[in-house]
Amino acid sequence: MNEKRKDPNVCSAKFSGLLDTKMRKLIQNPKKILSPYIKKNMVVLDMGCGPGFFTIEISEMLNGTGKVIAADLQEDMLFKLEEKIKKFKLNNIELHKAEKDSINLKEKVDFILVFYMLHEVPNQKNFINELKDLLKDHGKILISEPKFGVTKKSFEKSVDLIKDSGFTIIETPNIFISHSILLKKTDT
Repeated sequence: MNEKRKDPNVCSAKFSGLLDTKMRKLIQNPKKILSPYIKKNMVVLDMGCGPGFFTIEISEMLNGTGKVIAADLQEDMLFKLEEKIKKFKLNNIELHKAEKDSINLKEKVDFILVFYMLHEVPNQKNFINELKDLLKDHGKILISEPKFGVTKKSFEKSVDLIKDSGFTIIETPNIFISHSILLKKTDT
């Protein structure tokens, strides 16, 4: 699976160890961040899952109910996550290989996590519209971007695009060193 890094804007799988550390868990604890949003029996999409920093925790939060769809563009990331799934003996995680220009998923979901990857998407408008199509009517999306790599102005531009695509901001969670918003579809 040693795929070459084709897109310089996408975090390479060879750096995945930096995304999945005990230190990161201390400052960005997945359970603390997601516990207000993840409930039993949900179908959760971890978009841009990388090596599964959030995926494993979401699976455990679902406590044997529902499922996590772990989607990533890079096969190497999915391979690393597959090894972790085997290690933890989890059976409610489905791996999904996204395409460069499409998530390429049909299943409707209750919650979508887009953590530190929106800035990597070349066509954010299409991406946001695809997320909207995947989200159940009552569903929510948490988008978080790194303050150390995405300026406030750039994040605000993405937020404007998101609002124009038919989303309403529910809240702005306080996530360490991050710009973050929780969204729902705008009522029609």
